[in-house]
Amino acid sequence: MAEHVVCRVEEIAEGKGLRVELEGRAIAVFNLGERFAAVADRCPHEGASLCHGRTAPLTESQGPGDYRVIDGRIIVRCPWHGWEFDLATGRSYCDPNRVRVRSFDVRVADSANLVEGPYRVETFEVTTRGRYVVVTV
Repeated sequence: MAEHVVCRVEEIAEGKGLRVELEGRAIAVFNLGERFAAVADRCPHEGASLCHGRTAPLTESQGPGDYRVIDGRIIVRCPWHGWEFDLATGRSYCDPNRVRVRSFDVRVADSANLVEGPYRVETFEVTTRGRYVVVTV
């Protein structure tokens, strides 16, 4: 695996992403405050650039008005359609095969019963050396 210096730490504002090209791949590098993360910079839904998405902590809910922020789990939301990807694993909780223009029965379910969708983006190891961000491809 090759390591690539992509920028200085201060070149990516906290909570923001930067698109870089490494070995022919478009990669989105995110500053998560105390650490950095990188994923393939293409949403598998319709190809939006994930580096322009918003980052946020993963949040679970047991029902209306009840929510819990999961410490350390940060997601990025696709800027086009809001698909969410875990920046640590690249996994998504979206499944387009279930989205249709018809009505469905609705029930409240325990968040522990959520199933991860089949889509994921590729992740890359990110470290810092001094004041530089280094991505391993």
